[in-house]
Amino acid sequence: MILVTGGAGFIGANFVLDWIAQVGEPVVTLDKLTYAGNRANLAALEGDGRHTFLQGDITDGALLEQLLAQHQPRAIVHFAAESHVDRSIHGPEDFIQTNVIGTFRLLEAARSYWNGLQDQAKAAFRFLHVSTDEVYGSLAPEAPAFTEQHAYEPNSPYSASKAASDHLVRAWFHTYGLPVLTTNCSNNYGPLHFPEKLIPLVITNALAGKPLPIYGDGQQIRDWLFVKDHCSGIRRVLEAGQLGETYNIGGHNEMANIDIVKRICALLDELRPRADGQGYATQITFVKDRPGHDRRYAIDASRMQNELGWQPAETFDSGIRKTVQWYLDNAAWVENVQSGAYRDWVQKQYA
Repeated sequence: MILVTGGAGFIGANFVLDWIAQVGEPVVTLDKLTYAGNRANLAALEGDGRHTFLQGDITDGALLEQLLAQHQPRAIVHFAAESHVDRSIHGPEDFIQTNVIGTFRLLEAARSYWNGLQDQAKAAFRFLHVSTDEVYGSLAPEAPAFTEQHAYEPNSPYSASKAASDHLVRAWFHTYGLPVLTTNCSNNYGPLHFPEKLIPLVITNALAGKPLPIYGDGQQIRDWLFVKDHCSGIRRVLEAGQLGETYNIGGHNEMANIDIVKRICALLDELRPRADGQGYATQITFVKDRPGHDRRYAIDASRMQNELGWQPAETFDSGIRKTVQWYLDNAAWVENVQSGAYRDWVQKQYA
């Protein structure tokens, strides 16, 4: 059995669903169920004896200790995090609490639990920390992609909080011997993605006839990774990664934001044409760039391929088509998650 934190969020839910489908091993999911955590993401597992859901906060050390003692996981996969750069700019404290304090509490609970295991179980235990390429800062256009040796240069409260959590994980390995693994991924996209991020926001706004907001000139470049490829990469690191090491998981898909938006518009023109005959690209609106907006991220995932034999299965063309189609087929899910506090926040930002 494994424990997955943040398993009702975008990447976490995809991982839990994929793990049950591919591996079949039982999962305990722990999620605080903030606006971005959604029980509906795991609806397919209702009644499945291999899955247990618990609502709780990773900053609650007593809860973590009780959970580990009760369920005795062989591994922890740690997704739980506040992850939206814009919200970190407007309200950084939540990011420090969850990403830094929460990771510290989880590490301490894991260390106590691990120290109490018998020899074979202790040797087999793993703590896999899921992080981001944003900890590395911004790349110049001609610079080589981020490797695992790249210096940390976070530029937003979000990336700084994730960098801090990465350093904590590393320290708990070197100081206490806790058997940790860290993955740093590029920008994920795919089904169940909460519509605060670029790709789902563009899809949902386009279908609703709203402006498609593009920061600055739209030439910010990101490497895009289909979420199910990310899940397979994490499974591979958990299975065969070297303890204490970091692995960069990327999709080999560097693209400018404006090109992503135009690609989505073209797919929607094909799959769900506007009633007035106009193209969705007419809804593109350029807005003031956000503070500290990194110009380029790019992941060098060669270590994953060379050492662990992993590479992404999806091209960007195949992945983005699957993603757009999923949103077209799941309008009820979109409507459900766009209510409440997040709706109010978006209306303020993109009115």
